[in-house]
Amino acid sequence: MASVPASSLSLVHRIRPRTALVASADRSFRQRLSETLTGLRWQVKEAEGGAQAWEKAEAAPPEAVIVDSWLPDLDLTEFLKDFREFFPDVDLLTTSGTISQESPRGPYRQELLYALRRSQDNDTAIWNAPPALKQNPPLDTMHVNPWPVPVHPAEAPLAASPQSATPAAAHPQSAPPQALPAGVALPVSEIGPASSERLPELIGYAPCMLEVSRRVRLVASRLTPVLIEGPTGSGKELVAEALHRLSPRSRKPFVAINCAAIPEALLEAELFGHTRGAFTGAVQGRVGRIEAADGGTLFLDEIGEMPLALQSKLLRFVECGELQRVGDNDTAKVDVRIVAATHQALAQLVQDGGFRADLYYRLAVFLIRTPSLAQHAEDLPLLVNHFLAQMGREAPVKQVDEGALEKLALHDWPGNVRELEHVLERAAILAGEGSVLTAREIDFGLAIN
Repeated sequence: MASVPASSLSLVHRIRPRTALVASADRSFRQRLSETLTGLRWQVKEAEGGAQAWEKAEAAPPEAVIVDSWLPDLDLTEFLKDFREFFPDVDLLTTSGTISQESPRGPYRQELLYALRRSQDNDTAIWNAPPALKQNPPLDTMHVNPWPVPVHPAEAPLAASPQSATPAAAHPQSAPPQALPAGVALPVSEIGPASSERLPELIGYAPCMLEVSRRVRLVASRLTPVLIEGPTGSGKELVAEALHRLSPRSRKPFVAINCAAIPEALLEAELFGHTRGAFTGAVQGRVGRIEAADGGTLFLDEIGEMPLALQSKLLRFVECGELQRVGDNDTAKVDVRIVAATHQALAQLVQDGGFRADLYYRLAVFLIRTPSLAQHAEDLPLLVNHFLAQMGREAPVKQVDEGALEKLALHDWPGNVRELEHVLERAAILAGEGSVLTAREIDFGLAIN
């Protein structure tokens, strides 16, 4: 048999598929990281938790394992300790940037850190945030547009601090130039815990926002009922969606109903369903929102607006999991996880007699409070860039000048994040073909409120 030239063997070694295992309960994060690694010519396996990751590693040990900073089924510290012992040759990293000192430094460590940073910065909530922003600087010390606003997350360039930017030659094991921009170094210290703790849906690195993400992660994998309290426009439904996405029920329906938006006479039928002829206009039977969420999550928005009479029927369902359609004598068993939300102080409403105490204690097993925009005002530039980037998907990307940002900073935002989004949208429409929003356009957007 003819011998294979050494150069050919070297080429085969370089193109041999490398396998990485990504373990995280966050499906969207797994997908982002997998896409980035695939672009760097990795084969990627995904695991939803520690047990599944262990099983896949036993079947075919990978070159590298990236583990989320929180696992839904196993203690992270114990998992890392045991994994290092049984798989000593695997390059082991966590999403918070922690690297096992006992595990070997693989030849592709720089690629892994690049992919990790890219997936954390290129999510659906914040693109290209500079490291300085993670330290929560005061709003009045921020410069206007300290980072560019990308048109699409896939096109967002990585942000590297001047201290971390080093020549590409200093990292000979980095990915090719087309995958890893020259001059971008990704030391572990830059992948701070803030980027790992923050959920994609929740924009902001203020401590109160990171606390919301932490609470979501703690309770998402359980069946525990959750009550979300917070002012109007502060993102309560986003929190509910994150709870569903990180839960074992993520493949089942997420059904939302606003208890304040449906007339009292129709709300019962909307929730529980009805049979044909149950009331005037019921020409055919209909499945209610609760039954439609079977196996998944039911989000009851503005639960404080639910009539007292209907609260009794809901309490019955919460206690036994059985519902009865309007006009029907039979009951149906339904398995749903209930997440409720309100802009009111529900405990005070109970004391005032406007809400049943027994239902309150059933729903408020675990409480999450979403802060007002005034409570995390340091995230305002981040939110502005996020909404401008969103609008840039359908029209040329806008930016804001210093005067516009000052106007935004001086506003008290009674409508919170939702109000900010609408103000920017109105200002962008008024700006027309102009690429910069000035104080004049912002004044117009605020005047309508």
